[in-house]
Amino acid sequence: MKTIVEEIYRSDRTTSGERPLFLVPVAAGFPSPADDYIEHQLDLNRHLIKHPAATFFVRVKGDSMIDAGIRSGDILIVDRALEPVDGKVVIAVIDGELTVKRIRVIDEKLYLVPENREFSPTEITPAMDFTVWGVVVYVIHAL
Repeated sequence: MKTIVEEIYRSDRTTSGERPLFLVPVAAGFPSPADDYIEHQLDLNRHLIKHPAATFFVRVKGDSMIDAGIRSGDILIVDRALEPVDGKVVIAVIDGELTVKRIRVIDEKLYLVPENREFSPTEITPAMDFTVWGVVVYVIHAL
């Protein structure tokens, strides 16, 4: 199955995403009681969202981007303020369908390239209704 956008969400900056951040490297287990560590608060909204007015979330469906670490059911953080340059993973609209792919420019031609060998790249032609909605900046999924 190709990877498509299943749901779209706006960023909600009215909630606080602050959680403790321990500044001690953790190899395994808990920090040693003897370590002198500093605890700060980390707001995930501030850490993950650089352009709040231009950021949205999408839930993906499909497996065409699994080699890029994007799995079906993942939530992507997408920033519309960033330029969709060669090599970036983007949310694009092709003929009315939202999809997630890597944008590539090869021999002055524009392609949307999947990250799964079972799928072929799509060359973007002038006859297509094509728009890039934004650049994927983070992938959220459970381990």
